[in-house]
Amino acid sequence: MSAVEVFAVESGQATGPTVVLSNSLGSDHRMWDPQLTALEERFRVIHYDTRGHGRSPVPAGPYTLDDLADDVVALLDRVGVEQAHLVGLSLGGMTMMRVAARNPDRVNRLVVLCTGAQLPPASNWLDRAALVRSSGSAAIAASVVARWFTPDYLEANPDRREFYQRMVADTPAEGYAGCCDALARLDLRDDLPRIVAPTLAIAGADDVASPPAKLAEIAGRVADGTLLVVPDSCHLANAEQPQTITPAIVKHLEQS
Repeated sequence: MSAVEVFAVESGQATGPTVVLSNSLGSDHRMWDPQLTALEERFRVIHYDTRGHGRSPVPAGPYTLDDLADDVVALLDRVGVEQAHLVGLSLGGMTMMRVAARNPDRVNRLVVLCTGAQLPPASNWLDRAALVRSSGSAAIAASVVARWFTPDYLEANPDRREFYQRMVADTPAEGYAGCCDALARLDLRDDLPRIVAPTLAIAGADDVASPPAKLAEIAGRVADGTLLVVPDSCHLANAEQPQTITPAIVKHLEQS
């Protein structure tokens, strides 16, 4: 196993079912703040920083998706959880799909948001990795956040724009680039039929990074999939439309 000990925060119901939250490329565990209160009322919540992000270790890249999946399994072992609900957005969703396909005994229910089984062309990710390694994550912060939210949201919430741009800019360059390397090689299409955990796939209707068709593919090819397309939201749909997405996550995870 290639795991590193990722930084994680635990909250909520100590004896409740466990839900693990995985962040997107360029963010950290704080991206799940809009969902925390509702989840903490019902679950033991563990949200962590993907390797190379936030307060987690930054090993030299390139990384693979299996590296990121190994980190999740090691985290479950560390906190003493045999089986958990997994929730991930973008890169986090890809990580959680890989765990669900590869380690099905560790997964109860699955929620993936604004993600895809494959995001070609690889050259886009390799070019971005090269730019970040040469110029730092701050060089792409403004353009990344412009894709994370609709223009109306950013205009109405300049403080949120600043918060998320700082989050991207603070991401260690090697961590961001190493994860871009993993995305360049990403292809989970053969994994999808092996995912047996009941899966909710949530798309932002206006997301150009992971369009709704990508989530429809996931929902249609896993063993038990449901698709939800959320209007007026882009790539960080959980932050832009929490009033729709948080109840949908809770409802899915509470089903028996």
